[in-house]
Amino acid sequence: MRSVQATHNQFAVSANTKETAINTEQTLDTQMLCALSDVMNLEPRREDNSNEAIGLEEPDTVYDNGALAGMTMNFEKAQPQHFAFLLAYALGQVSTAVKGDGYQHTITPISGDLDESRSNPSFTLAQRYGKTVVKRRYASCFVDSVTFSFIRDAWVKLSGVIKATGKFTNNIESETVSAAGDATTITLASNGVHGATAAERLANVQHVYVELSAGVKTEVTVTAVSDASPAVLTIVDPGGTSSPAVDYEVLYIPDESGWMTFPARISETPLRVSEVSAIFGGKWTGSAFSGGRTIAAEVKSVEGTFNNNGECQFTLGAGGDYASRYVRNGRTQKVKLDREFREFIMQQHIEDNDTFGLYIKAEGSLYDETYKYQVEIIYPKCAVMTSPISVDNKRLGESVDVQVLEDATYGSIIVKVQNLQATYAA
Repeated sequence: MRSVQATHNQFAVSANTKETAINTEQTLDTQMLCALSDVMNLEPRREDNSNEAIGLEEPDTVYDNGALAGMTMNFEKAQPQHFAFLLAYALGQVSTAVKGDGYQHTITPISGDLDESRSNPSFTLAQRYGKTVVKRRYASCFVDSVTFSFIRDAWVKLSGVIKATGKFTNNIESETVSAAGDATTITLASNGVHGATAAERLANVQHVYVELSAGVKTEVTVTAVSDASPAVLTIVDPGGTSSPAVDYEVLYIPDESGWMTFPARISETPLRVSEVSAIFGGKWTGSAFSGGRTIAAEVKSVEGTFNNNGECQFTLGAGGDYASRYVRNGRTQKVKLDREFREFIMQQHIEDNDTFGLYIKAEGSLYDETYKYQVEIIYPKCAVMTSPISVDNKRLGESVDVQVLEDATYGSIIVKVQNLQATYAA
C-alpha cells in the first residue's frame, strides 16, 4: 500500500559541493534530518485572462508562467553539520583546515557575486514525499536567510529559508501504451517498475486510464506488475473491443537510478543550550576573542538572524519554465538577547553609543581524543539599538536588540564549524 505518512519523508542535498552553474544539478551527497513538517514546494506563477476582453464574463484560459520553488528547512536538534551546510551557502565563502581527525570550516560572507547568474553558491535538493508517492529533485537552491536560537533548557535550533529557481525533475513517468480495448495485459515501452516485491511494484503504478472513446478517460484496475524490464501490467478488461487499438495512459515510478537513490544520513551530536557559552563585549583579534563578559544564567534566549534579501529572477533569453538568476540585494543581520535585568551594562552601551564584539560557542561530543564537534559564531562589531526593561514573572528583564555591523578588517560575521566532513559548498 502506498504510504503518505510524513515520517517517511526524506531530504538529500549537495552539501559538500556547490553547483558549477545555475540550473545545473549537482550530485546529492548528504541526507538531512529536517523537521517532520518541512516540505519543499513549487510556487506556480500562473494567471488567468480575466483582465482581457474575451467576450465572456469569467476567464476561460490560464497562462503558465513557470514556477519558483521554496521551503523553510528546520533543524529542531541542530548539529554542527547543519550550521556548516546552511551558513556555507548563506554566506558563500568557506576555507577548510585539518583539525585532528576532522576539519575546521571557516565560513564568511562572500565579496561581490559568485558569477553573473548567482550572488551566492547554489545546491541541489531532493525530497521523497511519503514512501512511494514521488521523489522530486530541485536544481539551484539558495539559502536566503538563516535563524539560529539558543533558548534556556532546550536544543539549539536552526532554520534556513530556501529559494529555488523552480527547475525540477520527478521520478514519475507518464507513458501512453497502445493496446486492444479488451486487453488483460499491457506492456510498457522500456522501463521496469520500481519495487522489490509484487506488492511494491503494484503500489508504484499510480494509475492507468484508457480512452475507449475520444476525450473520455476511464480508470483501469491493475492487479499485478511483473519484475521484467519492460514491465508487463495485468489489468481487468476495461470492456472495449479488440479492434481498433486504444490508448492506455500509465503513471508509474520506474526502476530507480542516479539521483533517485538517496545518500546516507550523517550522524553528529545534537547541540544543547547547556553546552553553549557566550561572551558579550570584548574584541576579535583575528585568531581569538579577547576580553568581554561571559553571559550565562541571566540569559533566557539568544537569537541571531542573517538575511541575504535575495530573489530568483526570470531574465531575458532564459525560457519561461524557471528562473535563471539569483541576486542578493544586501545582507542584514541582527541578534536578539532576552535576559534578566541584573545590571546597567546594556543601557550603558546605548548611552555610550559604542561598539563591541559578540562570541557564541556551542560544543558537542569529542570526535577524536582532543577535538569536539562544535560551532563558533563571531560578530566582530555590534551595537545595542534598543533594550527596553520589562517585568517577566515578577522579575525584571530586558530585551536587547543588537545590530550587527561590518568591521573594516574582519567583516560582519565569522562562523567556525568543527566536524568530520571534508568540504562544504566547495
